[in-house]
Amino acid sequence: MTRTSAEPLTAVSASARPAPAEPASLPAEALAGLGERPFGVYVHVPFCAVRCGYCDFNTYTPSELAGSGASPAGWLDAMRAELELAAGVLGSPPPADTVFVGGGTPSLLGGDGLADVLGAVRASFGLAAGAEVTTEANPESTSPEFFERIAEAGFTRVSLGMQSAAPGVLAVLDRRHTPGRPAAAAVEARAGGIDQVSLDLIYGTPGETDDDLRRSLDAVLAAGVDHVSAYALIVEEGTALARRIRRGELAAPDDDISADRYELVDDTLSGAGLGWYEVSNWSSSEATRCRHNLGYWRDGDWWGAGPGAHSHVGGVRWWNVKHPARYATLLGTGESPAAGREELTAEERYEERVMLQVRLAEGLPVRQLDEAGRGAAARAAADGLLEPAELGAGRAVLTRRGRLLADAVVRALLGS
Repeated sequence: MTRTSAEPLTAVSASARPAPAEPASLPAEALAGLGERPFGVYVHVPFCAVRCGYCDFNTYTPSELAGSGASPAGWLDAMRAELELAAGVLGSPPPADTVFVGGGTPSLLGGDGLADVLGAVRASFGLAAGAEVTTEANPESTSPEFFERIAEAGFTRVSLGMQSAAPGVLAVLDRRHTPGRPAAAAVEARAGGIDQVSLDLIYGTPGETDDDLRRSLDAVLAAGVDHVSAYALIVEEGTALARRIRRGELAAPDDDISADRYELVDDTLSGAGLGWYEVSNWSSSEATRCRHNLGYWRDGDWWGAGPGAHSHVGGVRWWNVKHPARYATLLGTGESPAAGREELTAEERYEERVMLQVRLAEGLPVRQLDEAGRGAAARAAADGLLEPAELGAGRAVLTRRGRLLADAVVRALLGS
């Protein structure tokens, strides 16, 4: 599924500072603005029926967990315990503005299992009025009854992993669903009472053609969804896909082809009324943007529960142990499941704000840049990477060419 939890900028020893286990373990300045910034809860479900060839997420198949003692029931009990610990760490935590259940394959828990997950969040944090509550789902593990159950439980949004409508592309990615199933699931979700439905695409897969991507986009639009995420395929070391490419069975993704495919995605979606609001995300309106992910990009706070999940509160970030068995064991003995933490310096927080906010269609306020950064922004506008009119109005907003070169723009703004 789509990666949603932010990664730490730097690695630190778990023994450098104690991971949060009680209010005193977080600095007062980190807790001071809690509730004034967006606050979300991310829940990581670390289970998949099979591992897709391109996936390097922290997820486990039944055969990989055999003999470890880890199970969905044990994970659920441990996750409840972590959320109870979280409420204690934060003192008087604000109700969650957003909840995002990711993975892995959360839909493997079934409707009742996801209802239990949301019930645990409610018990420890509560939900703010109008909270956005999302779950990721693989199309093959959903049904009309599944969507009806999670809507009844309080889920308002579903993100379905489509990736492609082309059989050959799905085969390269080791996706098991049939080409038409994601669009059908999207229709079922809306009919079942889910207010917002998103489909995820991957482009640039070895062997994919322009026509393959056009068919995928046509299927997305025919499904009538109000949100689309589209990501260029990244070949991660250690994956089955990386091994196939290294053996010469498949060609490596081509950056120029991926850039052309991005433009095809943008042209098609924007022509159908879905505007970009983040480099890889399009929505039908401001109301259908993913508020949870916007919380990450806008420097909000969130608690990440589950094996390998990352959390952030007021410039302090920590991350959990990865294996579900170890995670459950720690929480079963009343210990924090955190593996390590870091406290971001003022310079690191500045760098992160620039890196994340410049990816948004709303852009980065120029006043937040230092003098060198403002100079770099002027040069980027002259080079066609930032919108000149927006820069004149005080915001650094990427042009489409700038979106294709977003990492280079960030490096320029940071003087690196």
